[in-house]
Amino acid sequence: MTHDHPAAADRAVPRPFGRLLTAMVTPFTADGSLDLDGAARLATYLVDEQANDALVISGTTGESPTTTDAEKERLLRAVVEAVGDRAQVVAGVGTNDTRHTIELAAAAEKAGAHGLLVVTPYYSKPPQAGLLRHFTAVADASGLPIMLYDIPHRAGVPIASETLVRLAEHERIVGVKDAKGDLAATSWVTSRTDLAFYSGEDSLTLPALAVGGVGLVGTSTHFTGALSKQLIEAYERGEHDTALLLHRRLLPLFTGIFRTQGTILVKAGLAASGLPAGPVRPPLVDATEAEVAQLRVDCADAGLELPA
Repeated sequence: MTHDHPAAADRAVPRPFGRLLTAMVTPFTADGSLDLDGAARLATYLVDEQANDALVISGTTGESPTTTDAEKERLLRAVVEAVGDRAQVVAGVGTNDTRHTIELAAAAEKAGAHGLLVVTPYYSKPPQAGLLRHFTAVADASGLPIMLYDIPHRAGVPIASETLVRLAEHERIVGVKDAKGDLAATSWVTSRTDLAFYSGEDSLTLPALAVGGVGLVGTSTHFTGALSKQLIEAYERGEHDTALLLHRRLLPLFTGIFRTQGTILVKAGLAASGLPAGPVRPPLVDATEAEVAQLRVDCADAGLELPA
């Protein structure tokens, strides 16, 4: 069942989490333990120097598969304390277990999160009825606004457009991190709902804005944040030529950060820049010298310098 709202296209879509969010890496110390001071410093840099309106903590980029529930809570508290007065902190709480997701959502709310990122249950490939029930159960159990995370190439199943339209009826389901890469589907949903669509792929930010998106949840934005924010704002002002120039400038890093798994190269780049990062946890592996050298080239091609 779908509900058409033709007037939705004419209304100003709300931006519940602002325009720019970064899915923040989780800094670790040299021995692989949680670096809470580093997390606070990195969050401060991302908000104060990279123009982020909000940060996503404990997303995949934050190595959520290999951090414990207790670590997630401590990390969230540290980031809320560091930047929560001037940026929203969105907690990644999605798992492939509805009960566990609800537990993580409750812990995040108690720890001061401003919103939740809830990914499609992965690996078990539930049908759409299962997705509807999962996301609704989490939204019913929490008092926080929720951003759904639609990423079929990781989760194994997409959130169907019809399912998104039905989920939009829930007062606390307010946004989507859209990494489906299907702009026609994005356009279909943004024309029928008030869901705030955030590009989940850095390189698709500009085209996503053109079909009704409101911003970006980025990975390369650890480095491209301020310029990505300028791109979004230029588009909104109707300065489409400027937005296109910024898109083309940043494209080498929008895509280059994913030459290997994104967390790996972000942490390598942060380390080279003297910012908190530390090693990755297995099964991820730290960047090779060749990968770091290529990252320097990609940064230079985007007009950004990665210190030698």
